[in-house]
Amino acid sequence: METIIEPDDGARGRLVVLAGDRGVSLSALSALIGRNTTYLQQFVRKGSPRKLEETDRRTLAEFFGVPETELGAPGRGGVVSAMPRAKAESTGIRAALADWADIPRLPLGASAGPGAVAAEEIPSGRLRFNNRWLKGQGLEPAHLSVIEVEGDSMEPTLRDGDEILVDRTPRPMRTGIHVIRLDDVLLVKRLEPGPAGTLRVISDNPAYPRMERAMQDVEIVGRVVWKGGRL
Repeated sequence: METIIEPDDGARGRLVVLAGDRGVSLSALSALIGRNTTYLQQFVRKGSPRKLEETDRRTLAEFFGVPETELGAPGRGGVVSAMPRAKAESTGIRAALADWADIPRLPLGASAGPGAVAAEEIPSGRLRFNNRWLKGQGLEPAHLSVIEVEGDSMEPTLRDGDEILVDRTPRPMRTGIHVIRLDDVLLVKRLEPGPAGTLRVISDNPAYPRMERAMQDVEIVGRVVWKGGRL
């Protein structure tokens, strides 16, 4: 049986390449065309919608400075002239992209198990968050980082492989989940004030024992304010 190739099959791959070349996420591009942040991810990964709407396709083509045919416009070798990049950016695209903050991913793991020796904090990538959401949470991008959880001691709250957003803003300690350094080991634990200047270092997984440590022995790296992970 003859295989029918949809015109937009190539458009999906081309969109991914163009986004990578410009260093912009599909989420930001979705916001650019006035869609929800997962719209273009669904288009690329699940084929829904089957093709881009004409106005969306035109906006993206103008942004990237390419013919609309590269993004699935019908035509037989014809070229649709693209708006110059400078003109496209002057129409509000910069404002749309400014809605996002790129938070550095740090390769060191915050152990929810026996513990991980702290490594040099050199970013290994970035995770994009909406600036409006960050502002609503009282968070400043310059004080944030994303790290990966290792181990199972914080299950079911945090699972092995989850990514957590850590706020390093200096604040008074309050009950909650924090990334800490204890005995030169990086941990993610729930902290509660204890008696006589101590901190309770708690694992949400009841299989792990609680600890009480002198407050001066616990270095609080930051408070965990968000988590994300695979279903």
